[in-house]
Amino acid sequence: MPLKKMLATATATLLAVQAYAEDMTVSIVDPYARASTAMSASGAAFMGISNTGTEDDRLIAATSDVSERVELHTHLEDPNGVMRMIEVEDGFFLPAGETHMLQRGGDHIMFLGIKEPFEQGDMIDVTLTFEKAGQMSVQIPVDLERQDGHGGHGG
Repeated sequence: MPLKKMLATATATLLAVQAYAEDMTVSIVDPYARASTAMSASGAAFMGISNTGTEDDRLIAATSDVSERVELHTHLEDPNGVMRMIEVEDGFFLPAGETHMLQRGGDHIMFLGIKEPFEQGDMIDVTLTFEKAGQMSVQIPVDLERQDGHGGHGG
């Protein structure tokens, strides 16, 4: 295994252990980001968001310097049976004691107007804002090689 890939894997594993919000009620598990091609103007981030608290919460925003805009998105089927990606303006509901998966083909964080191409092993700094838990800074590794279904992020 090439050294760069080993370092990216080790970094992702360390980050997957858990990143905590200010009040320790939300944790991020197995985050990764990708863009579909090197020339893509957009990319996405996926992860598990565990609400370890006793109250429901909601992810209401995400920000990052890697793109012009960051939005919370999901895929919905239109009346013609076509899957369309849409912004979720109300954010993602996080029931107490449960994990909400951001995954391909479902809920995810969308980076629009990427300023530089995502490269394997890069780290993306993202700030997540929760309704109750507040803000959390997360470093998300770029993993362009991850296949659907790896790490529970199937699509």
